[in-house]
Amino acid sequence: MKLSEAQSRHAELAEEIRRHDHAYYVRAQPTVSDQAYDRLYRQLVDLEQQFPELITPDSPTQRVGGQPLEEFKPSLHLVPMLSLDNTYSREELRAFVNRVARLLPDEPLVWIVEPKIDGLAVNLRYEQGRLVCGATRGDGTTGDDITANLRTIRSIPSRLHIAAGTAAPALLEVRGEVFLTKAGFDKINAERRAAGEEIFANPRNAAAGSLKQLDPRIVARRPLDILLYGLGRVEAGPGVPTSQSEMLAWLGQLGFRTPERTWRCTSAEELMQAIAELDTLRRGFGYETDGAVIKLDSFAQRERAGFTSKAPRWAIAYKYAAEQAQTKLKAITVQVGRTGALTPVAELEPVFLSGSTISRATLHNDDYIRTKDIRIGDTVTIEKAGEVIPAVVEVVAALRTGREQAFDFPKTCPECGSRVSRTGPQDEAEEEGSVWRCLNPDCPAQVRGRIEHWCSRGAMDIEGGGEVLARQLVASGLVRDVADLYYLKLSALLTLERVGEKSAQNFLDAVESSKARDLWRVLFGLGILHVGAGVAKALCRCYASVDDIFAASFDQLTACEDVGEVIAGSLLQWHGDGRNREILKRLRAAGVNLTSSLFQPQAAVGPFAGQTFVLTGTLPSLKREEAAAKIEARGGKVAGSVSKKTSWVVAGSDAGSKLEKARQLGVPVIDEAELLRRCGE
Repeated sequence: MKLSEAQSRHAELAEEIRRHDHAYYVRAQPTVSDQAYDRLYRQLVDLEQQFPELITPDSPTQRVGGQPLEEFKPSLHLVPMLSLDNTYSREELRAFVNRVARLLPDEPLVWIVEPKIDGLAVNLRYEQGRLVCGATRGDGTTGDDITANLRTIRSIPSRLHIAAGTAAPALLEVRGEVFLTKAGFDKINAERRAAGEEIFANPRNAAAGSLKQLDPRIVARRPLDILLYGLGRVEAGPGVPTSQSEMLAWLGQLGFRTPERTWRCTSAEELMQAIAELDTLRRGFGYETDGAVIKLDSFAQRERAGFTSKAPRWAIAYKYAAEQAQTKLKAITVQVGRTGALTPVAELEPVFLSGSTISRATLHNDDYIRTKDIRIGDTVTIEKAGEVIPAVVEVVAALRTGREQAFDFPKTCPECGSRVSRTGPQDEAEEEGSVWRCLNPDCPAQVRGRIEHWCSRGAMDIEGGGEVLARQLVASGLVRDVADLYYLKLSALLTLERVGEKSAQNFLDAVESSKARDLWRVLFGLGILHVGAGVAKALCRCYASVDDIFAASFDQLTACEDVGEVIAGSLLQWHGDGRNREILKRLRAAGVNLTSSLFQPQAAVGPFAGQTFVLTGTLPSLKREEAAAKIEARGGKVAGSVSKKTSWVVAGSDAGSKLEKARQLGVPVIDEAELLRRCGE
């Protein structure tokens, strides 16, 4: 066979196999027998062995997985992948609907309800119709490039299904959830049990663990699947959807598997009916679900509703009531966190709940124990409601015998013996109410917590810097603060128990790589009170370096978007401690990056210097972030709401309340064409 003939036959075979894959894995309607499919596949394999130059990344033969990877590379999402706010309360769901109605007054609202799949969110990027990259959500801005693993999932098209006479989108980001089917989960665990291996706790853990395998051949043996439900960046011609319902139909036409059942609702009452119906139906789905996702259908209305720093205002996840179980509370132990907070933990008789065996549950704080009258020896009800550690919900008082013992909260730190004091919460992770807190900043438990936080995925992302190593580093005296990590030597690490040369060197390499992380990660990693990842990014958009941030006055800090008086005070207090300034000094000396790539000069010289713009409605050609970038590049500022300080409102089609408010206040209104003219374009 000549190469030209082989190319033609290869294209025919590959396309036919793709059609059969789509029929089997997406539509669940096989069009040929297994034997016929295997014959076609064998012909393709033989052809590629004879002509290796025909092998392409999107060939059906590549779904079996390529060679193992050394590591996952970072992948930037062209549009951030935000998480959703969630609720377990129908009253809060009604309040959410009312909030959106106030944002979009006098507009009819249509909602789409979809099953909330309990899996791992991913972003798929197609260019000219071909899959070029697949990544995890990561921190919402950057994830891990797991393309090789995602190619093994047969319900992900390696090429989009493009109708004759139409062009593939030049660029398409599509979002969805990778999951393991219930049957697949049972099969994997049966195989692992037979092989004497540890079984997976639940399908979500199994799916997440599978996608983080460095060997795609292992992933190819796992029955992973995917459902697609969202878009990122899209560059395409006519026909791009303008609503969620249109988008789901469009994705189906492109060859993606979408949710098997959705609901269209126009009122809060219809939403309640839909989530109740879904709760009944979801038990028959072939995959785990833990709730419903409610979204505005119209993309234009979504633009007008906008976003908070963490989540869209136009969507929410409603989670169904958690499963509960009863067990005996054997003892109460106390853990010490990185802020010094003492957290009581219930030690339980092991009980199986929501796919895993539970032997510990959080008791939150001293007030929680007293309010619920929880005693050692009680029979308690526990539940797993999206928390890493399940919680004790209530005591089964009817089963008390009289031998139960009240718990006295320790008056000294159980870790270092230092004095403790009752204060309010000082960290977003702490529960409301009074918190007993260790007052010793050198408490080993606090130091360990700060080291773990610094190394965590959301902060400096240092692989290997988890609880086990942090405990050893602090106990041995090798590390007293985060700066010490950058002065560790291989010989010192090798003195630690069960730390081999390879793992030690990998950790040091990860520490070295972290020096290049952006400044917002450093700020977040330092664990400054009230400074989460969102606030850290806001600061880094306002200031070019850590020196600029801590040289700013209280008023200058509060002028920064998302930085209020409490946060500004916390920043100044943290930097006022000489020990913290010394940590920054040593981080700088070690070569850790302390400058921001997010910096957007607010006082830049340009035609818009000193002017504030508000964007509203759908612009003819520019996305909102593109228009904002043009304004900021010319010295202007983009605000989220209209006020007397607003210089200009840029209005597109379907502009709503912001346009009306601009007219009431006499703020000048311009369109996209005028904005571009003023930009000199």
